Amino acid sequence: SMENTGEQVVCLMAYHLLFAMFVWSYWKTIFTLPMNPSKEFHLSYAEKELLEREPRGEAHQEVLRRAAKDLPIYTRTMSGAIRYCDRCQLIKPDRCHHCSVCDKCILKMDHHCPWVNNCVGFSNYKFFLLFLAYSLLYCLFIVATDLQYFIKFWTNGLPDTQAKFHIMFLFFAAAMFSVSLSSLFGYHCWLVSKNKSTLEAFRSPVFRHGTDKNGFSLGFSKNMRQVFGDEKKYWLLPIFSSLGDGCSFPTCLVNQDPEQPSTPAGLNSTAKNPENHQFPAKPLRESQSHLLTDSQSWMEGSTNPGKCKTGMSNPALTMENET
Repeated sequence: SMENTGEQVVCLMAYHLLFAMFVWSYWKTIFTLPMNPSKEFHLSYAEKELLEREPRGEAHQEVLRRAAKDLPIYTRTMSGAIRYCDRCQLIKPDRCHHCSVCDKCILKMDHHCPWVNNCVGFSNYKFFLLFLAYSLLYCLFIVATDLQYFIKFWTNGLPDTQAKFHIMFLFFAAAMFSVSLSSLFGYHCWLVSKNKSTLEAFRSPVFRHGTDKNGFSLGFSKNMRQVFGDEKKYWLLPIFSSLGDGCSFPTCLVNQDPEQPSTPAGLNSTAKNPENHQFPAKPLRESQSHLLTDSQSWMEGSTNPGKCKTGMSNPALTMENET
């Protein structure tokens, strides 16, 4: 329907750029394997045997407390117990949940998305956000370029050809997807600004001192950098740049857990072997410590990697099995 050659060229270039970014983000969201807790969070054979012999209750929890004493675990169940997954037989890292669809524990699980047939978690949350953003821009671009011809359709300003019905269908389809995508994208932008997952928005994380819905929030700028990384040149590209290892996270809490060392959550982590996964190996003590307020005691705590634990591996909205 366009008659101006310049307009055709500009629209085709813009269309294919948005389409390429949309497909790239969608592909990365689907085929990026969700990360599972590393072996440090799995119980040893002896600990599993001991758990099976002990009845549910304080003795059961004592076994888990001993197993978790050197792990960067700061969240608890609603009853204050150590978060343990019976299916995977591991102590859950903070913000980790079990996906009943994938039947695995997923690091920083947000939800299991049927549209991408994958769990959305630490490894692909940035890709999921970009997928929503580029699909929204793609639909809005189609609506904007089709609008003038859609108006002509209703005012009988278009030639009586089959293209009239294509223009009408295209406008309605793109407009409906734009409405649904804008609400979903806006909701996830709010989650990023508050440093929450979808699961945490419905049920706030529980720490030793009690429930705290903003326990992981470090402020808007630092929350954004935790998902998108420090280098802004990578923010709009579906390339993994999130900070941390997915197993431990900085919090706004200081020394609230008497069972943990007197360092802020998220600093007890070491470098990972890049051969074990496809993501950049960024030690949490290096990549996330700068997200926290510069404090002498915190800096001292971050220079002692001796007690560090790692977390990296290979795919949640489901019910979590906690004891």
